[in-house]
Amino acid sequence: MPGYQVKTETLSLGGTDWHIRGLIDDQQFNDTHHAAADIGLPSAGWSHFGQVWPSSRVLALAMLTHPLTGLRVLEIGAGLALASLVMHRRGADVTVSDWHPLTEEFLRHNLVLNDLGPLPYQAGNWESVAATDNPALGRFDLIVGSDLLYERQQPAQLAAFIHRHAAVGAQIVIVDPDRGNRAAFGRDMGMLGFVLTMQAAGRKLEDGTAYKGRFLSFTR
Repeated sequence: MPGYQVKTETLSLGGTDWHIRGLIDDQQFNDTHHAAADIGLPSAGWSHFGQVWPSSRVLALAMLTHPLTGLRVLEIGAGLALASLVMHRRGADVTVSDWHPLTEEFLRHNLVLNDLGPLPYQAGNWESVAATDNPALGRFDLIVGSDLLYERQQPAQLAAFIHRHAAVGAQIVIVDPDRGNRAAFGRDMGMLGFVLTMQAAGRKLEDGTAYKGRFLSFTR
């Protein structure tokens, strides 16, 4: 692919091999047509979508067994959407959401690599608080995501986005690697009527490395 390099890696989750195409490293960058710049995505964060981060692996492991029957599910900030692929194979009604202009293209590749049918994708803009934004998304019974709280402004933005797209009685599951913005996110979610249950992830990655982050689970 012009302008950046890719790799395909094989991950073992729950006894199943998953073939994931992503960027070869986190130093890749190509925004020739200004698609990222036009939506405010900084060059320093351009490559983040294209890695399978530890938190995304932990979320995918959790989604191997999480109850999904009859639920409309949204993965936010999905990146390479590993958790969505896992849920899709289980037959869940999943929508993938991210704001990176290449997420949908990589999703299509990874669905083919894993012999899976199409998945709906919708770009998700957290920054705007307009109730009319992202009208195609609608509301969901289960909203999941991993490692979403990089910047100081993101807790309030993410909480407002979830509030707009969470159905009555929805469950929210966020895997967080103990970033400093976690407490602010919990407060912002609480102000919107969500109740937090937090627990250590207690997970090991497929290479045996311990993951020290947390599950942030919200209901309202």
